[in-house]
Amino acid sequence: MSKGTPATVAATKAGIGFTLHAYEADPSAESYGEAAADALGVARERLFKTLLAEVDGRLSVGVVPVSGTLNLKALAAALGGKKAVMADPQAAERATGYVVGGISPLGQKRRLPTVVDASAFGSGGEGAGTVYVSAGRRGLQIELSPADLVALTGAKVADIGRG
Repeated sequence: MSKGTPATVAATKAGIGFTLHAYEADPSAESYGEAAADALGVARERLFKTLLAEVDGRLSVGVVPVSGTLNLKALAAALGGKKAVMADPQAAERATGYVVGGISPLGQKRRLPTVVDASAFGSGGEGAGTVYVSAGRRGLQIELSPADLVALTGAKVADIGRG
Protein backbone atom coordinates (compact mmCIF):
# COMPACT_ATOMS: atom_id res chain seq x y z
CA MET A 1 0.00 0.00 0.00
CA SER A 2 1.86 3.03 -1.16
CA LYS A 3 -0.78 5.67 -0.32
CA GLY A 4 -2.74 3.88 2.39
CA THR A 5 -6.04 4.89 3.92
CA PRO A 6 -6.61 8.04 5.99
CA ALA A 7 -6.35 5.77 9.07
CA THR A 8 -2.95 4.35 8.12
CA VAL A 9 -1.71 7.78 7.04
CA ALA A 10 -2.74 9.22 10.44
CA ALA A 11 -1.02 6.38 12.32
CA THR A 12 2.14 6.71 10.24
CA LYS A 13 2.20 10.50 10.63
CA ALA A 14 1.83 10.10 14.42
CA GLY A 15 4.82 7.75 14.44
CA ILE A 16 3.02 4.93 16.25
CA GLY A 17 3.74 1.27 15.73
CA PHE A 18 1.02 -0.73 14.02
CA THR A 19 0.45 -3.82 11.91
CA LEU A 20 -1.98 -4.10 9.02
CA HIS A 21 -4.05 -7.23 8.53
CA ALA A 22 -5.87 -7.80 5.24
CA TYR A 23 -8.60 -10.39 4.86
CA GLU A 24 -11.34 -11.30 2.42
CA ALA A 25 -14.37 -9.23 3.46
CA ASP A 26 -17.74 -10.94 3.14
CA PRO A 27 -20.21 -8.32 1.84
CA SER A 28 -23.15 -10.46 2.98
CA ALA A 29 -21.89 -10.83 6.57
CA GLU A 30 -24.44 -9.95 9.23
CA SER A 31 -21.65 -8.44 11.37
CA TYR A 32 -18.61 -7.07 9.54
CA GLY A 33 -16.63 -7.03 12.80
CA GLU A 34 -17.35 -10.62 13.79
CA ALA A 35 -16.61 -11.77 10.23
CA ALA A 36 -13.29 -9.87 10.36
CA ALA A 37 -12.35 -11.42 13.72
CA ASP A 38 -13.16 -14.89 12.42
CA ALA A 39 -11.28 -14.34 9.14
CA LEU A 40 -8.19 -13.14 11.02
CA GLY A 41 -8.41 -15.75 13.78
CA VAL A 42 -8.55 -13.02 16.43
CA ALA A 43 -10.62 -13.17 19.62
CA ARG A 44 -13.74 -11.07 19.15
CA GLU A 45 -12.94 -9.23 22.39
CA ARG A 46 -9.75 -7.84 20.80
CA LEU A 47 -11.35 -6.60 17.57
CA PHE A 48 -13.25 -3.35 18.06
CA LYS A 49 -16.01 -1.80 15.98
CA THR A 50 -16.42 1.91 15.45
CA LEU A 51 -20.01 3.08 15.94
CA LEU A 52 -21.37 6.57 15.47
CA ALA A 53 -24.10 7.95 17.68
CA GLU A 54 -25.67 11.32 18.28
CA VAL A 55 -25.19 12.47 21.85
CA ASP A 56 -27.58 15.35 22.54
CA GLY A 57 -27.71 15.89 18.76
CA ARG A 58 -23.91 15.90 18.28
CA LEU A 59 -22.13 13.13 16.36
CA SER A 60 -19.86 11.05 18.57
CA VAL A 61 -17.88 7.83 18.27
CA GLY A 62 -18.04 4.73 20.45
CA VAL A 63 -15.37 2.04 20.02
CA VAL A 64 -16.45 -1.31 21.49
CA PRO A 65 -15.55 -5.00 21.03
CA VAL A 66 -17.34 -6.71 18.15
CA SER A 67 -18.40 -9.36 20.68
CA GLY A 68 -20.75 -6.89 22.36
CA THR A 69 -22.91 -3.85 21.81
CA LEU A 70 -22.68 -0.14 22.52
CA ASN A 71 -24.43 1.03 25.70
CA LEU A 72 -25.88 4.34 24.49
CA LYS A 73 -26.64 5.60 28.01
CA ALA A 74 -23.05 4.96 29.07
CA LEU A 75 -21.71 6.70 25.94
CA ALA A 76 -23.86 9.77 26.65
CA ALA A 77 -22.72 9.82 30.28
CA ALA A 78 -19.05 9.48 29.30
CA LEU A 79 -19.40 12.53 27.06
CA GLY A 80 -21.36 14.56 29.61
CA GLY A 81 -24.60 14.22 27.65
CA LYS A 82 -28.11 13.16 28.51
CA LYS A 83 -29.28 11.09 25.55
CA ALA A 84 -27.66 9.11 22.76
CA VAL A 85 -29.15 7.45 19.68
CA MET A 86 -27.42 5.61 16.87
CA ALA A 87 -26.46 7.95 14.03
CA ASP A 88 -27.91 7.68 10.57
CA PRO A 89 -25.50 5.54 8.50
CA GLN A 90 -25.30 8.17 5.74
CA ALA A 91 -24.49 10.88 8.27
CA ALA A 92 -21.79 8.60 9.72
CA GLU A 93 -20.26 8.10 6.27
CA ARG A 94 -20.35 11.83 5.47
CA ALA A 95 -18.78 12.82 8.80
CA THR A 96 -16.02 10.22 8.76
CA GLY A 97 -15.23 9.84 5.07
CA TYR A 98 -15.54 6.05 5.41
CA VAL A 99 -18.22 3.54 4.39
CA VAL A 100 -20.24 1.60 6.96
CA GLY A 101 -18.40 -1.65 7.69
CA GLY A 102 -15.08 0.12 7.16
CA ILE A 103 -15.36 3.13 9.48
CA SER A 104 -12.12 3.61 11.37
CA PRO A 105 -11.78 5.64 14.55
CA LEU A 106 -8.49 6.91 13.05
CA GLY A 107 -8.10 9.50 10.32
CA GLN A 108 -11.72 10.62 10.17
CA LYS A 109 -12.55 13.71 8.09
CA ARG A 110 -13.17 15.64 11.28
CA ARG A 111 -12.31 14.67 14.82
CA LEU A 112 -15.44 13.69 16.70
CA PRO A 113 -15.77 13.16 20.46
CA THR A 114 -14.66 9.56 20.93
CA VAL A 115 -14.94 7.03 23.75
CA VAL A 116 -13.03 3.74 23.74
CA ASP A 117 -14.47 0.93 25.86
CA ALA A 118 -12.32 0.26 28.93
CA SER A 119 -12.10 -3.43 27.97
CA ALA A 120 -9.47 -2.41 25.40
CA PHE A 121 -7.09 -2.27 28.34
CA GLY A 122 -8.04 -5.71 29.62
CA SER A 123 -9.20 -6.73 33.06
CA GLY A 124 -7.15 -5.10 35.75
CA GLY A 125 -5.80 -2.58 33.23
CA GLU A 126 -2.93 -4.77 32.02
CA GLY A 127 -4.28 -4.86 28.45
CA ALA A 128 -4.02 -7.52 25.79
CA GLY A 129 -1.08 -5.62 24.38
CA THR A 130 -2.87 -4.73 21.16
CA VAL A 131 -6.36 -4.26 19.75
CA TYR A 132 -7.68 -4.30 16.20
CA VAL A 133 -9.83 -1.58 14.59
CA SER A 134 -10.82 -0.93 11.02
CA ALA A 135 -8.01 0.53 8.96
CA GLY A 136 -10.52 2.48 6.88
CA ARG A 137 -11.94 -0.04 4.46
CA ARG A 138 -13.67 -3.39 4.57
CA GLY A 139 -11.09 -6.15 4.48
CA LEU A 140 -8.36 -4.25 6.32
CA GLN A 141 -7.72 -4.02 10.07
CA ILE A 142 -5.03 -2.11 11.92
CA GLU A 143 -3.50 -3.61 15.07
CA LEU A 144 -2.13 -1.13 17.61
CA SER A 145 -1.82 -0.60 21.34
CA PRO A 146 -4.92 0.64 23.18
CA ALA A 147 -2.90 3.59 24.48
CA ASP A 148 -1.98 4.63 20.93
CA LEU A 149 -5.62 4.28 19.85
CA VAL A 150 -6.70 6.58 22.66
CA ALA A 151 -3.90 9.07 22.02
CA LEU A 152 -4.49 9.20 18.27
CA THR A 153 -8.24 9.74 18.59
CA GLY A 154 -8.14 11.98 21.66
CA ALA A 155 -10.59 9.51 23.20
CA LYS A 156 -11.92 9.12 26.69
CA VAL A 157 -11.90 5.63 28.18
CA ALA A 158 -15.07 4.37 29.85
CA ASP A 159 -17.25 1.28 30.25
CA ILE A 160 -19.50 1.78 27.23
CA GLY A 161 -19.78 -1.81 25.98
CA ARG A 162 -22.31 -4.51 26.86
CA GLY A 163 -21.98 -8.26 26.54
